[in-house]
Amino acid sequence: MSPALLSILVIFVYMSSWWVLSVVTKRADIADVAWGGGFTLLAWVLYISYFGGTSLVLALLVSLWGARLSIHIFLRNSKKKKEDGRYANWRKKWGENWRIKSYLEVFLLQGFFMFLIAIPIILSTGKQFELSSLAIMGVLIFLFGLVFEAVSDWQVFRFKSNGGKGVFDRGLWRYSRHPNYFGEVTLWWGIALLSFSQTANLAVFLGSATISILILFVSGIPLLEKRYKDDVSYKKYAKKTSIFFPLPPKSR
Repeated sequence: MSPALLSILVIFVYMSSWWVLSVVTKRADIADVAWGGGFTLLAWVLYISYFGGTSLVLALLVSLWGARLSIHIFLRNSKKKKEDGRYANWRKKWGENWRIKSYLEVFLLQGFFMFLIAIPIILSTGKQFELSSLAIMGVLIFLFGLVFEAVSDWQVFRFKSNGGKGVFDRGLWRYSRHPNYFGEVTLWWGIALLSFSQTANLAVFLGSATISILILFVSGIPLLEKRYKDDVSYKKYAKKTSIFFPLPPKSR
């Protein structure tokens, strides 16, 4: 079985299993918890199935990212007694068809994007690792993005845990309205660069391009910006703060 076909099978079984759990718990927002773990599982299955130094390096890096993200989302969601608003609204909209709709439009759709984003991991499967300046650069970019994302998530999580309300505009959030998303996009470009250093295959950048498009134009930033479009405090924050790339805040 090719790495691509094995990846499809792993992702399908994995996301289907989480869907079953979501039906039992009646909380489709566990799909967010499943996201990071899916990449981690896939990376290790590919390494164990085909070995190769590059697969091991990628599995270790993806595990760092996936474990941190899943733990963060689990802790965040555990404080919510009710399902995340996005999923609750979808459940209400779908009515009696919410089970099959959530399977197709949440879990399998996420699985599809998981496959696209994991392309650099899949194409690197079985490759022996060769240390080069490009590979080192890819790892450093990944680590920078990971730290940036982790710190920004921790800052806003601590703010809310301490009873903070309203717009959080301190720390990394002073320089970007979505610093966690900036870190997320950055680390995947690091993964792609590392993969390219070992494969010389431009197709590896399809993964980082996919996550960039999703976050910048589809389900990431646009949804959050829409949620706060009528918030006066957020409008003031938005006028002086970069939407994505970290930049010094405007004076007025």
